[in-house]
Amino acid sequence: MRVLHVYRTFFPDTQGGLEEVIRQICKNTKLEGVENRVFCLSPNPNPMIIEYDDIKVYRAKSHLEIASCSISFSALSLFKELVDWADLIHYQFPWPFADVLHLLGRVKKPSVLTYQSDIVRQQGFLKIYRPLKHLFLGQMDALVATSPNYARTSVVLQRYKDKVKIIPIGISEASYPVATDEEIEFMRQRVGEAFFLFIGVLRYYKGLHTLLNAVENTDLPVVIVGSGSEEKALIAQAKELGLKNVQFLGRVSNQEKAALISLSLAIVFPSHLRSEAFGVTLLEGAMQGKPMISCELGTGTSYVNKDKETGLVISPDNPKKFRQAMEKLASDSQLASTFGKAARLRYERLFTGQKMGKSYTDFYTKVLFNKK
Repeated sequence: MRVLHVYRTFFPDTQGGLEEVIRQICKNTKLEGVENRVFCLSPNPNPMIIEYDDIKVYRAKSHLEIASCSISFSALSLFKELVDWADLIHYQFPWPFADVLHLLGRVKKPSVLTYQSDIVRQQGFLKIYRPLKHLFLGQMDALVATSPNYARTSVVLQRYKDKVKIIPIGISEASYPVATDEEIEFMRQRVGEAFFLFIGVLRYYKGLHTLLNAVENTDLPVVIVGSGSEEKALIAQAKELGLKNVQFLGRVSNQEKAALISLSLAIVFPSHLRSEAFGVTLLEGAMQGKPMISCELGTGTSYVNKDKETGLVISPDNPKKFRQAMEKLASDSQLASTFGKAARLRYERLFTGQKMGKSYTDFYTKVLFNKK
């Protein structure tokens, strides 16, 4: 079975949760006999074909970005060539340019889509895009929601509920590096230990302004890993608040990330908008047995982090509540340990890469069988 994965970006150009999801799908369905290729755009697609972690990646030139939508004027021919190769096309939504490619390419192959998030911020653009969106979604053979929470609370998914299959995101422990004692000690000397850790692209919906406000006038240590459009504003906010207990590390290697998670007290995830549909960082923390603090958005974040079981879930954009949750874990090591152990068990039960890979392979097979 040959599957073409379609999304606007992929490693190594960018490092984000969705790129990791695609990597995990490819690696774990490969174990089930699926041959995968990734089609994406790149600002510098030279060479056009690369291999990343044993995944063949085909890159067209990205020429323009409108409302966070990457666009290429030369992608169609490469896309059609890859569609001819594939047995099934797997899109990641939202990327409106993929809708255009699908329709202009007159794709007749079985096609599925993982619905990663509603479009939240670009409401003006959404009014123009809505007819195209529903034309595209209507042509999909099936849709995947990454959690029952999102399937239930998304107006769009409710419209297509007869097509929706729930497959939670999973990550494979074997695909992550294990930090050595030397690497952990190096990072301990750099940032300390027992800190609250955020990892992710620094985007508008990540709620990091709430996190910074939460730790004002406290000694709660915070380490923020990642870069993005909000980075300068967040650093400026931290400076204005006089925060000496917050460290911005920018992008780090996978080895360094593993060491940081190992040293952390808990994973903090203050995202405050529905654009945050799941939270791969939460899974990475749960895999290492770390307690979590997140916000109730009606999305998959509260499917990964169960309130008072694997961590604490609070109302979004509420610095006071977030600070109280951090103080609770910082002051009660037994509670933090109990939550962390439960997080690991929940990961093993629901969120392994192997489980996701088997689910997607079965899903692909069913779609192909029903299409014939």
